[in-house]
Formats: sequence, C-alpha cells, structure tokens
Amino acid sequence: MTLFLSYNRLSPSHKAFVSNLNTTSISKTVFEALTHEKWRQAMNEEMEALRKNDTWGLVRLPIGKKVVGCKWVYTIKYHSDGSIERYKARLVAKEYTKNYGVDSLETFAPVAKMNTIRVLLSLTINSDWDL
Repeated sequence: MTLFLSYNRLSPSHKAFVSNLNTTSISKTVFEALTHEKWRQAMNEEMEALRKNDTWGLVRLPIGKKVVGCKWVYTIKYHSDGSIERYKARLVAKEYTKNYGVDSLETFAPVAKMNTIRVLLSLTINSDWDL
C-alpha cells in the first residue's frame, strides 16, 4: 500500500488503524478458520445466535427438491483506534443456487432494524407525510 498511499497526513490513531489492517488476515475458508481459536469462537457465537433466535429448523427435504447450501463469511470489526473489536463470522445461504417455483415457493425477506423503523416514522411525522 505504501507505493500508492502516503501516511503523512494521517492522525496517529488512523496510522495505527491502517497498519493494523495490513497485519491482520481474514480467513477465506472454513478449514482455515477452524485452525484459529478466535474464528472458531466467532462461528460458535453465530451458531448460538441462530439457535437462540429460532432462525432455522431441521425439516425433511421434499422429493424432487434441492438443498440450498450455505457458506461462512468472515470479517474483523475494528475500534476507531485500529484495535480489533471482535472477529465476526456469518453463516449465509447460497440463495443463488435455487430456482424459484422449482426448488421452493419462498423468497428471502430482509428484516428491518428497529432504528430504521424509527427513522422512517420520524421522517413521516416531520415531513407531514401520510402513513
């Protein structure tokens, strides 16, 4: 990165953050992640959150239907000073592998966060929009 960027104008905390980005590596595969304790812990936290929120359940696969696979996505969350806040692992479905109407009749619907709802309600009230 030093060939393309200059760190001269960065504050000390931003310099620490940028240099920390260069020294940490994010796992690309589940096999690589399983060799590191912090990634294993992040994966366990994600599985516990999925269980706690009753996000999924085991069901029998209907005849003629395909299983939708999943994969792990890894990232590192940082504090503003560049120190690592936590390791984050997400288990995501490979929705692109299914054919609507053939493999399932359901579609994924993202869930809005409560903060987003509050902002929209505030805009509605302040802008005198119809609800």
